[in-house]
Amino acid sequence: MAARDDVFNASGTESAPVPISAAAERVGGTARMLRYREALGLLPRTQDPPTGRGHRHRRFTEEDLRTIEVGLELEREFDIPPAALSFALRVLAEPEVLARVRAHGERLGRLTAAPTRALDFEKEKAMRLLRTRLPVPPSASNVPKTP
Repeated sequence: MAARDDVFNASGTESAPVPISAAAERVGGTARMLRYREALGLLPRTQDPPTGRGHRHRRFTEEDLRTIEVGLELEREFDIPPAALSFALRVLAEPEVLARVRAHGERLGRLTAAPTRALDFEKEKAMRLLRTRLPVPPSASNVPKTP
């Protein structure tokens, strides 16, 4: 996403940002498809100031179009809908959501439990060794008394 209105295209010449209809044609979709992806958070954020009576007419830079194309490629490659990609990004961005999804995956058996910290593992190992190798102290009742 570029904050400037002038952007250089692949040939090195300046190209102005394009309106949503032209952007949709360039990425092989429709304006409605781009608006849907924007609502899901799959389009780069815009820094365009409102035009006219406060309406914001979204304009797409070359960098924006490349970002949109990468998202579309991910959807095709992994055979997922845009909503799934949007949720995957949310999981990566929000630690609480990630923890809840991971816990669910562990309950399902699709994910292994998260590894414990190395110090916790070593402490548990030491405690196990101590419990199994400590000699049992003789009790007072089992020890013969000397006269």
